[in-house]
Amino acid sequence: MKRWVGPLIAVFAVACLGVFAPVQAQTPAAIKPAVVFSTGGKFDKSFNEGVSQGAEKFKKDTGIAVAEFEPSNETQFEQALRRFAQRGQDPIIAVGFAQAVALEKVAKEFPNIHFTIIDSVVNLPNVQSVVFREQEGSFLVGVLAALASKTGKIGFVGGMDIPLVRRFQCGFEQGIKYANPNAELITNMTGTTPAAWNDPGRGAELARGQIDRGVDVVYAAAGSTGLGILQATKDRGKLGIGVDSNQNHLHPGNMLTSMLKRVDVATYESFKAAMDHQWKGGTQVLGLKEGGVDWALDKDNEKLVTPEMKAKVEAAKADIISGKIVVHDYMSNNSCNR
Repeated sequence: MKRWVGPLIAVFAVACLGVFAPVQAQTPAAIKPAVVFSTGGKFDKSFNEGVSQGAEKFKKDTGIAVAEFEPSNETQFEQALRRFAQRGQDPIIAVGFAQAVALEKVAKEFPNIHFTIIDSVVNLPNVQSVVFREQEGSFLVGVLAALASKTGKIGFVGGMDIPLVRRFQCGFEQGIKYANPNAELITNMTGTTPAAWNDPGRGAELARGQIDRGVDVVYAAAGSTGLGILQATKDRGKLGIGVDSNQNHLHPGNMLTSMLKRVDVATYESFKAAMDHQWKGGTQVLGLKEGGVDWALDKDNEKLVTPEMKAKVEAAKADIISGKIVVHDYMSNNSCNR
């Protein structure tokens, strides 16, 4: 889905007001942006790739090159961040919660460099932290899953078993129960180490196991591992739900939808704010109201979503935005009970 969410852009703009002189009074800064991706690869069709799309759009719109590094393991995070800072890259985006410790250390060493971390919070004046209410977007795709399921059995396969992924699961479960209180959710996590994000074979195995138990819709929240999960659902004639980026195009006709997490916009706006002298540290929390999460509807899945299903999901979305529905955040007390 190649659209840019206006409300989210507005959030970034408002957050930056008053920090520097008005944009029109200054010329754009000569910035040297950089990205240190999470493990799993730049082209994971999911989280990393969303960041890459935002960086590519910025490059296309401004002509400014973006330096990149794809780590093969977590031990490379600190070295990559430090090398970019030593080279004068600014701002530098660290992708993923796993970079928080490394980023905090490097950001203290380079207080004049601007850093943005996606999916974690680092409380330093030269760090911009962007986190999302994934539970809200997951609630919506849970509603769709319950409405589309013929068996009443729905699957969730997560990547690394951490509270952040449980947040996806918890929101998904709440959406399912909202649409069908009698539906059953079957859950598996791929592993407990970072390798869980890049194991399509294991993901496919877990998805097939769920399908053997009667599951006919599977939500893959597992980075590159999700590619195996979604392939398994297609091979068995079931429905898959993608995550982070719009993954509907991977298996048209078998992808019910994707839970969009607008890391592309977060990336673009961080670079743009720095260029416009409006970059600001602090924490930004982005949910449905801010356009930070959503569900995907396009030519690849529109035949699977009836007008009644769409109306039900959009009504839930409006109620979450208005506050009528409050989606419980697993990370607030490590429980999915409301």
